[in-house]
Amino acid sequence: MSKILRPHHGMCFQFYEGKGYSEDFTDHMGRIIYEMEEDPAQLITLKVETDIVCKNCPNNESGICTSQDKVRKYDNEVLKACGISNGAEITYQDFISTVKTKIIDTGLRAEICGDCGWNYICEKFNKE
Repeated sequence: MSKILRPHHGMCFQFYEGKGYSEDFTDHMGRIIYEMEEDPAQLITLKVETDIVCKNCPNNESGICTSQDKVRKYDNEVLKACGISNGAEITYQDFISTVKTKIIDTGLRAEICGDCGWNYICEKFNKE
């Protein structure tokens, strides 16, 4: 069974530097990224819903994100920009590569999630 991943996390993973909502969240996200990168050929399922990263997020209230409208918009914009459907199964490597090529390298990242509270991290690595 493949792991469920929110589409917008494909952008977050590429700029992650160990900062987050809490130490528990940060440690968990770091482990998820490490596991994904250790096996880039693993299949993931892209879904606009809480995922394996959200498990330890303080904004996750019983499986519902307290910022669900905002992150749902991010997810849908990532899917649209990448030409991928909600619920699609894809290798982690192919997904990360597609996000980099179609969103990050083209300068769409700020348009998709420039209002994110963590935007300052991505901006310093990705001058758009």
